Amino acid sequence: MSSSQGSTLSSNVAELVDGSSSHRDVSLLDDVPVYVKELIAGGTAGAFAKTVIAPLERTKILLQTRTEGFQSLGVFQSLKKLLKHEGILGFYKGNGASVIRIVPYAALHFMTYEQYRVWILNNCPALGTGPVIDLLAGSVAGGTAVLCTYPLDLARTKLAYQVADTRGGFRRGMKSICAQPAYNGIKDVLTGVYKEGGMRALYRGIGPTLTGILPYAGLKFYVYEELKRHVPEEHQSIVMRLSCGAIAGLFGQTITYPLDVVRRQMQVENLQPFSQGNARYRNTFEGLSTIVRNQGWKQLFAGLSINYIKIVPSVAIGFAAYDTMKVWLRIPPRQKSQSISPG
Repeated sequence: MSSSQGSTLSSNVAELVDGSSSHRDVSLLDDVPVYVKELIAGGTAGAFAKTVIAPLERTKILLQTRTEGFQSLGVFQSLKKLLKHEGILGFYKGNGASVIRIVPYAALHFMTYEQYRVWILNNCPALGTGPVIDLLAGSVAGGTAVLCTYPLDLARTKLAYQVADTRGGFRRGMKSICAQPAYNGIKDVLTGVYKEGGMRALYRGIGPTLTGILPYAGLKFYVYEELKRHVPEEHQSIVMRLSCGAIAGLFGQTITYPLDVVRRQMQVENLQPFSQGNARYRNTFEGLSTIVRNQGWKQLFAGLSINYIKIVPSVAIGFAAYDTMKVWLRIPPRQKSQSISPG
């Protein structure tokens, strides 16, 4: 018995000396399929980025949906009002739904982007191997991720739209909202919305979402990868990736932001009091024209300033975290254009 224990001890010591246990860990990691690693990397990056900018995301939704008591406030005043009436936790209201949505969304978005990119390179030689591949792959990947996770985005928006006075002094200005049905969590939102209008209600606002996400996701990946191509490999630091990601997010978001406003208003239509003069939109174009006619063209860009503030860290952190996770998970480098053999 003692000799057996002695041999076990010496084998453990030998493993520590020659590093065989670490080799075994590396081997296990290498056995994980690449697409699974991409899912893990994308989901982790998305959750981290979304949590960092949660207070700004909550405030942006309140401004976009013209929530009572926040219509005439700026970003800083809105944050102060939320802190006063709901406390620190108010900044993160709806963030649980947001993270639950963003993990599968970001995981699918990054993974399908990589897979679509390889597929296009291998099967559509007429498209070449330039940045247009990133534009197409990013667009289709964005659409795929949205279709799979949209009900969670709807739940996140409805939860963030509700403003309740948890400190006893916000009642008078919130009467019209408090009269509307309140949701207690993600499951409550999904169940209530489904009972209200079935699957169609769960995908209310999907039109402007897809219309916006296809160019936004494509432009985001296109700009990010194109900027990285102009930086030598040895200079590609985290700061560089953060900068490229920030520029990519700003460019894509500016072009598609009005569609995001239409989507948010469609998602919370049944929660808004009729006294605000909000009409139901049948489609994206009607939503855009009605907002311009009834609320003014500036409403199409309501919350854009805070979106700029949040999009810089959000997209930048997302891309940088994803690239870092790819290194940690030992994901092989992307297929390079030079390596594509004709036929």
